[in-house]
Amino acid sequence: METLRLYDFLPSGNCYKIRLLLTQLGMPFTRIEIDVSKGLTRTPEFLSKNPNGKIPVLEIETGQYLAESNAILVYLSEGTEYFPYDRFLRAQVLQWLFFEQYSHEPFIATPRYWMTILNQAEAKKAEIEKRHQSGYTALHVMEHHLITNSFFVGGRYSIADISLFAYTHVAPEAGYDLTQFPAIEAWIKRVKSQPGYIAITED
Repeated sequence: METLRLYDFLPSGNCYKIRLLLTQLGMPFTRIEIDVSKGLTRTPEFLSKNPNGKIPVLEIETGQYLAESNAILVYLSEGTEYFPYDRFLRAQVLQWLFFEQYSHEPFIATPRYWMTILNQAEAKKAEIEKRHQSGYTALHVMEHHLITNSFFVGGRYSIADISLFAYTHVAPEAGYDLTQFPAIEAWIKRVKSQPGYIAITED
């Protein structure tokens, strides 16, 4: 098998999910930096890899590409401890992955991108405040679950945690106050204590 190639943007939480899992699996990979703020995902070369023009993209072998961060997580974790064997537990993992992309990521990742990458906190203030409403709703859902659960599925660390951790732990960079979510803060510490953990700034 060829070495995996990850088309990546270091600050991106969606890309970080993949780097974190690959590192924890001990799988070697080559990281290729694609600066989305400079429009590098819109070039013909990149669009030939992912017509949707987004990162991350995982090149599994020459000419074989997989996009969408949570789909990549499922692909890489198949047959490992990070994706359960039990049918119902697997469906629960998928449930949280869908929740992350639909109810969580758009309301945390996008304001963070505006504020930390584009430096548009003032210009986007009204839109950020609007997104915060839905973002806080998602955080309350997570908090409620984590009050009685150490991790999101089956009492053990899985790709559901990796997916939700990626943007939750940097939510303060998007203007969120996590101090009102003690169960989330305790969970963040548990994730950071997992073997092979790397920070989002590590490549």
